[in-house]
Amino acid sequence: MAPVTSTRIPPGLEAIWIKRVRLGPMDPVSAAELHAGRGIAGNADFGGRRQVTILDADEWERRLSALGSDLDPSFRRANILVRGVDLAESRGRILAVGDCRIRIDGETKPCALMDEHLPGLRSALYERWGGGAWGAVVSGGRIALGDPVGWASDAGIAIGNERKAVPESVISRGGER
Repeated sequence: MAPVTSTRIPPGLEAIWIKRVRLGPMDPVSAAELHAGRGIAGNADFGGRRQVTILDADEWERRLSALGSDLDPSFRRANILVRGVDLAESRGRILAVGDCRIRIDGETKPCALMDEHLPGLRSALYERWGGGAWGAVVSGGRIALGDPVGWASDAGIAIGNERKAVPESVISRGGER
């Protein structure tokens, strides 16, 4: 009998997109610089309220499968695509992406533009955080494709089964000084 192997993809950062101008194209990049309190360097929303937008790859695939589509996630217009973290009801939590930290401030509701790419997509993404989340950078640095992702807590960062210590000062003050 052949050994049973898992096809589960490990948690990680799968894509990064930068929107250089409002309503402009989402440019894929392999790495980006995050600035605490400002967002992604070079992004049109730099310094705004929604500093980083985040899409859950597993949730995107599940919802598109129900529509019989494999539309590229770049059409969602999020800044980063992560796998292995459930964004639903995550407001107030801290998402660790590599060494950076993003405080989730809200749910990203899909706009009418989604239906231009695929009829029914807006409705399919609307419930239970299917359109992703948005947040503020509380601890900046460089992120790159393949970086681990997980939820930060006082006890550390959960990335798969591994725990990584986080200084209490970063969590309590909400980022870098």
